[in-house]
Amino acid sequence: MSDKRTHMEKVSVIIPSYNIERTIKEVIERCPPNYEVVVVDDGSTDRTREMAESTRAKVVVHEKNMGKGQAMITGIENARGNTVVFIDGDLQHAPEDIPRLVEKIDDGTFDMVIGSRRMYDADGMPFIRRASNKISTFLVRAFIGVRIRDTQSGFRAIGKGKLKGMGLKSKRFEIETEMLAKAARMRLRVGEVPIKIVYMDDSVFHFSIRDVFNFIKTVILR
Repeated sequence: MSDKRTHMEKVSVIIPSYNIERTIKEVIERCPPNYEVVVVDDGSTDRTREMAESTRAKVVVHEKNMGKGQAMITGIENARGNTVVFIDGDLQHAPEDIPRLVEKIDDGTFDMVIGSRRMYDADGMPFIRRASNKISTFLVRAFIGVRIRDTQSGFRAIGKGKLKGMGLKSKRFEIETEMLAKAARMRLRVGEVPIKIVYMDDSVFHFSIRDVFNFIKTVILR
């Protein structure tokens, strides 16, 4: 079998999901057909689970909402691939971009790849997201030393072995910052590739004051 891989058990796409019944099925269908797809339904109260189970995806269910971080950890535990890709399930990210991230892992360019919104169209980012991203990126660069432009992008790829070595513990949105902090500590090569993005109504922007404090604690106490 060629190492250019069928990817059948080579790549796992993990989709942490909460109340996204309108988009989850399309996200799964647009993922590369030869990649494993793992959906973690994080206690949704709508038909997210039902919609996901009608597809080829492996569906793992949290009976109650436990947070995006825990959903990602559960996904890692249930993924079979050697490379893991995380993508949000609301269609803001284009699943067609997934192979571009995986390629940078496969060819040895990076150990961890971020799908960067700011490299593609920073001007199209809604104000609250743009401000949040600039502040978080400044703090990550200052305290952690990882010099990338889009520190909060949930679209990222990394080897599963390196993920397990991180021992991730964050339960909520700060898990993405924890990953960067652990990557820096492990001296991993972290890079980014530009991705297309479709911004939804900011009413679905789930960051809370609690998440801001968790983010700051994660950065400073890394």
